This record gives sequence, C-alpha cells and structure tokens, in this order.
Amino acid sequence: MSADVELHFDRVRTKGSHNDLRLRIGPYQHRCDSYYLALDDSPTVPGGLGPRISRLLEQWGTQLASLRDGGGTVYLPYDFSDQCTAWLRVSSSDGQTAEVQAGWSLIEGWGIYPSDYLSTAPVVADFDPIARAQVVCSLIDLAARIDANRTSLEATGS
Repeated sequence: MSADVELHFDRVRTKGSHNDLRLRIGPYQHRCDSYYLALDDSPTVPGGLGPRISRLLEQWGTQLASLRDGGGTVYLPYDFSDQCTAWLRVSSSDGQTAEVQAGWSLIEGWGIYPSDYLSTAPVVADFDPIARAQVVCSLIDLAARIDANRTSLEATGS
C-alpha cells in the first residue's frame, strides 16, 4: 500500500525553522525550512507548526482527490524561499496512476500563504524538474502516503 510509495515529507528537527523539514522522493532528498509556514498569518492557519504543516498536506490531499475524476496535473508546494518555491508536480492521465516529479518555480515564497496556496498552484508555469526526483505510483497509494505523513507531522506539535 502506501509503504510502497517512495515519497516522504517529515520534520528532521523540532527546534528552529531552517533545514528542519525533509522531502524524500525516490533517491532524491531535499532539506527545506519551515520558516514561511511559521510566519503564515492567514485567517485559515491553525496554531503550532505541526498543525500548519498538516494544513499544507491537507491541501495536497484535496488536489490529489481532484485527479481521480479523469486525471490532470496539480502542483503541491513543499519549500517556500525568498526568491523561489519548490513543488511536486503530480500528473495522472487516467485518474489511477500518478507520476510525481519534484522541481522549482521562480514564484517567490513570501507571496504565498502556505495555509491557502490553492490560488497560486494553477499559475505554476515555469516548473523546472529536478533530475532523479520522481516516482510513479498509484494515486490511491500516494494519497494514503501523504495522509500518513500529514498525521505524523501534525503530531510533532509546535
């Protein structure tokens, strides 16, 4: 099931807001910051970093669910930096199988509320894929993996 999906998003440290998150996809690993998640003052943001990361992944789940009705492509942000953002591009041609590719966009992290990024995701037009940072899996298994990551990240608290 979801254990077969080579995608993990986790906290490697609970102190500090730099290099405290890690995305692993296939053989690729990327350390990123929770800094912009902690600064998010959107009305939809919950308290504490664990719940804020959980909110981000909850939105990922919403976008993945939209692919089950015939496929398409969605973008899921995982790293918010001053001059760029990192995204997972999830494409499905049939609503069952997903190709997940990590990459970058020049969309600046400070211009996005991580707790409410859904209006920005459709405008990712400059996606630059990262070599060897991709997996192909079942869309159902991907959603289960992300939900499991969301639950464990929420439990990390503040």
